[in-house]
Amino acid sequence: RKTELASKRLASMVSLTPSQLLVMQILSEKGETSAGDISKLTQLKHATITSLVDKLVARGLLMRRRCDEDRRRVWLTLLPEGVKIITSAPDLLQDVFQSGFEDLPDWHQAMLISSLERIVTLLDAEDVDAAPILDVGALDERP
Repeated sequence: RKTELASKRLASMVSLTPSQLLVMQILSEKGETSAGDISKLTQLKHATITSLVDKLVARGLLMRRRCDEDRRRVWLTLLPEGVKIITSAPDLLQDVFQSGFEDLPDWHQAMLISSLERIVTLLDAEDVDAAPILDVGALDERP
């Protein structure tokens, strides 16, 4: 439920999904980057990144540029309008969690990790592919 509420808040404030904002944040931090590199960093499939980028390009938040040396490679760059949106966007839920988790003492972090690993084992979910980003889907989809 918290994921859904955070996604709705993000959508109402900047009309982005958490995945779209994450792509823009990566471009803001790293500068010009390829979709393949973003795919590796986010652990999202290349096709998913392409779809996210298509929407962001259509909104004028980033642009594509073909590599001069290798025409198959495409560079992505954040545009000024995208920079404005990033500065006004709320923190992603996973960033809030990470910050709070890192503030915990080491023993508390270890205890939580151990508990979660035990739950995964009890549920026989070791092979379940978990979403790397807390996201409920497209802005026009009902969660």
